[in-house]
Amino acid sequence: MLALIRYSVPSGQTEEFLAQAHDIVDTLAGQPGYVRGRVTRSVDEPELWALVSEWEGAGFYRRALGAARMAMYPLMTLMINEPSAFEDVDRV
Repeated sequence: MLALIRYSVPSGQTEEFLAQAHDIVDTLAGQPGYVRGRVTRSVDEPELWALVSEWEGAGFYRRALGAARMAMYPLMTLMINEPSAFEDVDRV
């Protein structure tokens, strides 16, 4: 399962955002079901960032969000409100 949380980060907040985003990834990495994660930035729109993580399943991801709530809180105002959990789909 893929989790994608996007953020709109003003250029003056980049360094602070990066430090906090990496703290979130570190917190998620300690949770059951975590596979891998990273912080990414749009090539075309430098203010658009994403926290991307992979999980063994949606339940693991949802429980990890609860555990990471305090680490995620400072970035909530920058978060783009949209669905974040995506499941793999087999080829037809």
